[in-house]
Amino acid sequence: MSRALLLLLVLFPPLLSRCAPVTPVDGAIEVVGAVTVGSISAIGRTPLDAAYSLITGKDCSLVRMDQGKTYCRPTELLPEALPYCTRSLGVVDCWQDPVAVPNLGPDMAAGPRTLTPAQEKDRTRTWPNW
Repeated sequence: MSRALLLLLVLFPPLLSRCAPVTPVDGAIEVVGAVTVGSISAIGRTPLDAAYSLITGKDCSLVRMDQGKTYCRPTELLPEALPYCTRSLGVVDCWQDPVAVPNLGPDMAAGPRTLTPAQEKDRTRTWPNW
């Protein structure tokens, strides 16, 4: 059983069973519990997590903590620039700043040297994504 579910069951025991009449306080607790469970199912965070994320602009959730991660998603740093590598008499030579070296041959890397717009958007995303 996950820690979040266990915490929910401990904090909201009226959700477990009902042997007595429902009082207004118990009814309110059940509503809060139902809203919390529905919120976690729908958006992956509690209503308080959603409010905190909206205010701060960060992606924060108790679900992340249950997965063993930090409460708020850390801001990812821009990846380091790839070195420019060429073939040279049986070896590979690489430079961090290819502009400083004249007459370079073709780069050995076959992929893109920068992030795509979709990757950059994912790297800098906040919650909600609008």
